[in-house]
Amino acid sequence: MMLACNGTLSGPLAAHAEGVTAAGEKIFAHCAPCHSTKPGENKVGPSLGGVFGRKSGTEPSYSYSSAVKGLNVTWDETTLDEWLRGPSKFAKGTKMIYSVPDEKDRRDVIAYLKTLPK
Repeated sequence: MMLACNGTLSGPLAAHAEGVTAAGEKIFAHCAPCHSTKPGENKVGPSLGGVFGRKSGTEPSYSYSSAVKGLNVTWDETTLDEWLRGPSKFAKGTKMIYSVPDEKDRRDVIAYLKTLPK
């Protein structure tokens, strides 16, 4: 590990800390049956196109649970990590039952979600 002069990580660990987009896209294949990456295309779950930076429960034309409607969070690295770690712990009563228990996998999926168009 190398620490840059500005106090940030550089080198291979910096990329690992932020997640690897290509790896996240592969992991997301498990999510794709329920979630589209195309903006406005909802499936069993809401579209995740543009989810990064979006307020929870606001994807148009999706019928959210009252648990998600009441969250009032903005999806960023922290909230997405908590959500993916345990959706039912993050929002009791959510319809989402799947989690991503591995920390690296969560970082990779979040890195991929950040690239999706709005």
